Amino acid sequence: MAASATELATRIRGGIERIIVGNDRTSFAFLVALLGNGHILVEGVPGTAKTLFVRLLSALLGVTFRRIQFTPDLMPSDVVGTTVFNPKTAEFSLRRGPIFTSLLLADEINRTPPKTQSALLEAMEERQVTIDGESEPLDGLFMVCATQNPIEFEGTYPLPEAQLDRFFVRARTEYPSEGEERSLLARSVAGFDARDLSAAGVEKVATADDVLAAQREVRAIYVAESLQGYIYQIVARTRSSNDLALGASPRAALALLIATQAAAAIEGRDFATPDDVKAVAPLVLPHRLILRPESEVEGLNADTIVARILAAVEVPKNVTRPATPA
Repeated sequence: MAASATELATRIRGGIERIIVGNDRTSFAFLVALLGNGHILVEGVPGTAKTLFVRLLSALLGVTFRRIQFTPDLMPSDVVGTTVFNPKTAEFSLRRGPIFTSLLLADEINRTPPKTQSALLEAMEERQVTIDGESEPLDGLFMVCATQNPIEFEGTYPLPEAQLDRFFVRARTEYPSEGEERSLLARSVAGFDARDLSAAGVEKVATADDVLAAQREVRAIYVAESLQGYIYQIVARTRSSNDLALGASPRAALALLIATQAAAAIEGRDFATPDDVKAVAPLVLPHRLILRPESEVEGLNADTIVARILAAVEVPKNVTRPATPA
């Protein structure tokens, strides 16, 4: 069932590893978002390959790619487009914004005010935008890959809760280890230039149709009823936690389910396991939670609370697909 989805994930992961040193967890997050037909938010300090991940994914898939550099003066019309009047024809025509693409890199999304950030809300949820009262559909593979700097950096605006909830997963890019960074330096001395991916030997490994077919396969991955209950219990614990002012939404529960299916497909299975849930929960849940002020004073964070919940919820057994009668 998951064979072609697994093969696609393997090819994409191999292409990423050829260019990006380390950040295996971020690579996994991109694969989960892609196979789960969701959007990804990547956080990290400048210079840790956030933008390169998105450019590389576009090159590996051979799909259309647009980049928006979010700045304080960016307007919603700069994102979605607008209608313009043509005096020669005395008619209005649609000038499409950069959101009309397959992969949209929303670079440093938290450097623009909430009004412009909200221009992405409809697009991310409904795969369409409304311009002057008219709905315009987006690409079938439309995926927002947003990057943001840590919120304590100067000139940043925290993303609204409603927008964070629409990001399927959130990943963090980390500093490489000593060995990884020395390897990066050695590759640069040998002539590698991340700005020229074609010269680096990056070739298309899949098509948009391959991705869409893999996404359909992922949704067919078997999830036992007991595992569905496990997912519910994890989400429910966030809503009753004394450390949280806001728990995970029903949208988060659905995202956790689909991300679990994607993780199973990446591993080459046609059924999901508790380990799949545990692998994706730290990507799906923390950015959707709001801590109580007293919890923050105690030094807790959303990642720690999710880890505690995963350790506390009883793990189900017998989650394999039932045998088909002969």
